[in-house]
Amino acid sequence: MYAIDVGYRHIDTAWFYKNEEEIGDALKDTFSKGKIKREDLFIVTKLWNNFHERKSVVPKLKESLKFLRLDYVDLFLIHWPFGFKENSGDLPQDESSFSEVDYLETWKGMEECVDLGLARSIGLSNFNEEQTERVLQNCRIRPVVNQVEVNPNINQKKLIQFCKERDIIVTGFCPLGRLGTVNSAYPQSTVLDPKVVEMASKYNKSPAQIILRYLISLGISVIPKSVTKSRILENFQIFDFALDAEDTAYLDTCNKNQRVSPMATYKDHKYYPF
Repeated sequence: MYAIDVGYRHIDTAWFYKNEEEIGDALKDTFSKGKIKREDLFIVTKLWNNFHERKSVVPKLKESLKFLRLDYVDLFLIHWPFGFKENSGDLPQDESSFSEVDYLETWKGMEECVDLGLARSIGLSNFNEEQTERVLQNCRIRPVVNQVEVNPNINQKKLIQFCKERDIIVTGFCPLGRLGTVNSAYPQSTVLDPKVVEMASKYNKSPAQIILRYLISLGISVIPKSVTKSRILENFQIFDFALDAEDTAYLDTCNKNQRVSPMATYKDHKYYPF
């Protein structure tokens, strides 16, 4: 795996991404060559919305572990707080497919994954403050992470502070927004912002590196997605500089609280977070 050779140690996947088997094959090859030890990696996968019933959680993680060729994951997340009926398809389009299962029931299954040694830690993804607090007030094992969309168009400062006060780490997905989209419903990525392009020239970095450095300064981890070797390397080379106060302040002003991943089809679900 090129990313591991570069220095990446955090691998983020999910049942929904349909790439766990591919990652498992790559991990097996990497371990067999002695490039790295399992304990030196932090591997994350997620429970999809069709499997929110407590009885389904452990079996689905076991399935993911089989695909990944692993005995455990370092972190297992509930992908979204809202659920679907198990046989309704991955992304059902009608409300009759919505599940009424409370994510607190799902959380009990997540805790069982820790009890069984299948997950070292458990967490949330796309949960709002109220939902996160509700888990905290009713859990036996606390969530350690909330993975949410974070980029300059939605910098999530309020949620980040909320989580920080509760010892929950925020991991930001879609850190660069959505590049290449022509859908006007999505905000334009700040990678294309002329001022960000100017900053890139100033620091001798790319616009993407400017954005990633800004997000790291918010006290979160970020998981940029790429299959291109040059970009995988570029995204990793952000720890040798820091933005000055003026540039940070400008990026703060880019916040519009607009998402590129709102899952708005499910806005009428009882547990929709936004």
